[in-house]
Amino acid sequence: MAETTVQFASTGSRKRLPFGAFIGVATVAALLALWAAASGLGWTSPVFLPSPARVADAIVTAATSGYANATLWQHMAASLWRVFAALVCTLAIGVPAGLLIATSRVGRGILDPLIEFIRPLPPLAYLPLIIIWCGIGEASKILVIGIAMLAPIVISTVSGVRAAGESQIRAARAFGATPWQMIREVTFPAALPSIFTGIRIALGAGWTTLVAAELVAATRGLGYMIQSAAQFLVTDMVIAGILVISALATLCEIALRYAERRLLPWVGKT
Repeated sequence: MAETTVQFASTGSRKRLPFGAFIGVATVAALLALWAAASGLGWTSPVFLPSPARVADAIVTAATSGYANATLWQHMAASLWRVFAALVCTLAIGVPAGLLIATSRVGRGILDPLIEFIRPLPPLAYLPLIIIWCGIGEASKILVIGIAMLAPIVISTVSGVRAAGESQIRAARAFGATPWQMIREVTFPAALPSIFTGIRIALGAGWTTLVAAELVAATRGLGYMIQSAAQFLVTDMVIAGILVISALATLCEIALRYAERRLLPWVGKT
């Protein structure tokens, strides 16, 4: 059944907006209207809930004049560097670890208990230990974010490898494929959709951990900006930082979905 669409007439052309997207836009508009009404009609104090206009002004001010020792762009660059550096390092460790767990009893025996130990730990629990071990530089911030990302990537890789079709594995063995060829030509391609899902989950965990990581001796970063504003009850700047993090995370999600469609066109098709 074709997806329901909402049609908009225009001069000489007709544009179609998917019904789901229309509902999403309408929901965001309704929330903004409720927010504006709550602040404009005095339902709550501006200290606790500034108006959308004040938050927009705070974003413009941070982008042009700066806030907390840097402009908004510099805060964004610092946070993006930490998140993506952690992601690259985690992929370099997590994907091979997942392949070992899924294909080797020895690898599973060694690595699986470590992943299960790390997985439920909240970042604030091991943050002091990381500071003691690695100091207060960039390495400790990237490491804290990377640990939060590790378990989703490993577990998704294991799940993807185990999803490889038995017929594919038998066919590769029948043609005399070596263990390395099995991983490169069969199990790894089969695991790619799950790995992409793991990356999306890991990025969510990374953005969540970012604020905690930037609590420690940071001079730039969106988390640092939010914490600096919160100390002085600059609520509009706090909300501005939250919205920027949400926007960046959403753009990352959109980019990953686009990359998945381009690199894995067979996913979701029968």
